[in-house]
Amino acid sequence: MPASLPSEQEVLEYFDLLSNWGRWGEDDQLGTLNFLNQEKVKQAVGLVQDGTTVSCARTVTFEAEADIPRPPLHYMLESGEGWASGDKVSSRPSQASIDFFGMVFHGYAITHVDSLAHFFWEGKMYNGRPAHLVSTSLGATVESIELAKNGIVTRGVLVDAPMIRGTDWIERGDGVMPEDILAAEERCGFKIQEGDVLLVRTGNLHRRNVEGPVFPPTDGSPACHAACLPLFHERGIAMMGSDTGNDVSPTGYPKLTNPIHQVGIVAMGMWILDNANLEELAQACSERNRWEFMLSIGPLRLHNTTGSPVNPIAIF
Repeated sequence: MPASLPSEQEVLEYFDLLSNWGRWGEDDQLGTLNFLNQEKVKQAVGLVQDGTTVSCARTVTFEAEADIPRPPLHYMLESGEGWASGDKVSSRPSQASIDFFGMVFHGYAITHVDSLAHFFWEGKMYNGRPAHLVSTSLGATVESIELAKNGIVTRGVLVDAPMIRGTDWIERGDGVMPEDILAAEERCGFKIQEGDVLLVRTGNLHRRNVEGPVFPPTDGSPACHAACLPLFHERGIAMMGSDTGNDVSPTGYPKLTNPIHQVGIVAMGMWILDNANLEELAQACSERNRWEFMLSIGPLRLHNTTGSPVNPIAIF
């Protein structure tokens, strides 16, 4: 840990110091996805060696938990229960099962990508657009998840912070620091590059699996500390994600409820992956002593929405 954390005023100054407004033109809505290109995709494909695939998503469940106060809905419109009774089979030509589901995917449990329409600061979105362009009647009329309809295929790198610190997990309320990320680069032999998706494991999902769920706003959560934002900007990552909601709770900053989201999304135009499952990925990386891989993320092609559930796939 560093001798001192950035003050609230220093983090507030990140809105100007780390701003990408106008960097790719005044009409830009892609933000850091501008770092992705065909060469980056080809680089990622070139990382595939043994063809092993690893899901980085949590299973979507439909029961309320401490960290799932508004659980997804699931019910069957049709099922197989009525088609057969003893030896008599229904003569209906179409025999099928049909599901309905609905969800609030923003939160602490569902693996999802945030588009740049998800957060505002002082009434503005990324690139200076007014917040009212996201409305209750029309949704996200700009900076919607639809912008990522062709998928995000690039090099992924994993920082396993508990491994670097020699612990089972990062404690709630503690932040992964730039020093942890730089130590992972040195120890694991990779360097975070422009257009990468940076995944940071805190061990929080492992702790949930061992001890049970808690409610992050009151019980706390680890994540990358706001001190990492300058490093993210310097390296030009396309997206960052972790096994948490991606903001330390409590933040320690009265004026900032979600500094990674507020500065990252609004000022930097950085896309964010929340609530990933990085347990199997960390094991796969450790077994190979290889912390870079091809990563494919395919958001649903949803109209005027601020994000999407996803199942990121790492390929070795």
